Amino acid sequence: MSNPDSEDCIFCKAISSDDDRASGVLFRGKLAFVIINRYPYNNGHIMVAPYKHTGDFGKLSGDEMLEMSLILQKWQEVIKKAMKPEGFNIGMNLGRIAGAGFEDHLHYHLVPRWSGDTNFMPIIGETKVVPMSMEEGYDLLLKVYKEIIGEIENE
Repeated sequence: MSNPDSEDCIFCKAISSDDDRASGVLFRGKLAFVIINRYPYNNGHIMVAPYKHTGDFGKLSGDEMLEMSLILQKWQEVIKKAMKPEGFNIGMNLGRIAGAGFEDHLHYHLVPRWSGDTNFMPIIGETKVVPMSMEEGYDLLLKVYKEIIGEIENE
């Protein structure tokens, strides 16, 4: 594993930034946070990561795992309301061989899915067409998150 203060960790860089929009941070909890994926599979693709810099799932506390699960649940609702997907993929890749792009800092992926979102472009052209910019997706998801929080506070 790399040093927890590694300058190469996108998650550690994001949480140490003072500019959430520039770093893609959508939400900061007590033990975990939400960041929009800069290289998304689909529009609205977010990641939920603990503040703790570790690639070892066994080193997460029960509180960290619980908060990450609750964040995933809340943000699935945000994406449902904002983008109306037909389904979701939720998962974590542990280790490079399992597909982890950043294996030293655990993170869940929450990917909205639509019928037909896999087509010839990624299969033949090795290119994924994502019609919304990261900034547009960030603004939309943050707006809907704030609307949902407002609804809960007014109940």
